Amino acid sequence: MTPSTAFGIGAALSAGTLTGAEIGLPGSGARKNARTRSGEGGAGTYLEVRDLTVTFDGFKAVDGVDLTLIQGDLRFLIGPNGAGKTTVVDAITGLVPATGTVDKSGQPVLGLKTHKIAKMGIGRTFQTASVFEDLTVEQNLDIAAGARRGPLTLLRRRHGREDKVTEALETIGLEHLAGTKAGVLAHGQKQWLEIGMLLVQDSDVMLLDEPVAGMGAEERQATGELLQRIAADRTVVVVEHDMDFMRAFATTVTVLAAGKVLAEGTVAEIQADPKVQQVYLGTAAETEETPR
Repeated sequence: MTPSTAFGIGAALSAGTLTGAEIGLPGSGARKNARTRSGEGGAGTYLEVRDLTVTFDGFKAVDGVDLTLIQGDLRFLIGPNGAGKTTVVDAITGLVPATGTVDKSGQPVLGLKTHKIAKMGIGRTFQTASVFEDLTVEQNLDIAAGARRGPLTLLRRRHGREDKVTEALETIGLEHLAGTKAGVLAHGQKQWLEIGMLLVQDSDVMLLDEPVAGMGAEERQATGELLQRIAADRTVVVVEHDMDFMRAFATTVTVLAAGKVLAEGTVAEIQADPKVQQVYLGTAAETEETPR
């Protein structure tokens, strides 16, 4: 199993071509998945990151980052290019070596293999949705749901549909496209399918890397509403550059700069922080206000 399939987002099997298929927006009639997960106790799932450091050839891409991520918090991780946002996610999910500590509800994570991290319920997406394009939406979800089954049974035809697959289709708004090959889905729909693949794997910590990149306004709105629903009973972290999207949907925000945590708080607190205005948000404002 590759690292990507371990996270329920297998590498695309063939190049797909987008069609003019009608975009189904998630949210209409979708029911929120509120299953109780074992091992959470009264406090719920959390991810605690302490002194996380990633070094490449002597350069500290991530420098002593501390994060406390709790269930129900839709956390946005923002910062200028090169701030270390994606590298933080890579370190947590075992794709790059790191020092420090990462604990999920008290269970050590750092240093484990990617497939073991995935089995702990920590899932991630990448900037480009990676799905099995020659298989249908339902087959993609079925494979993700059966990640712990033997390889010979993954594609075996079964009678009926697993409840978790049905729930995921409703949540991501793709039930009407269950029999459609993933390769012909619109861009936003592929992102929703990838999130659905994490849902069926019971990932209760989700790390999403720029999930709305390249989406239109309607897709961004629908995606934000989807993230709000799944974050209600999960720990969700969104790496994002779209500041309008962040303002509309973030519960809390962590700002990274030069591999370190620059600021953390609510959207209002972050926007009012002079350091953030200077390093990140303010730069964009100055660009817009500069006379031509």
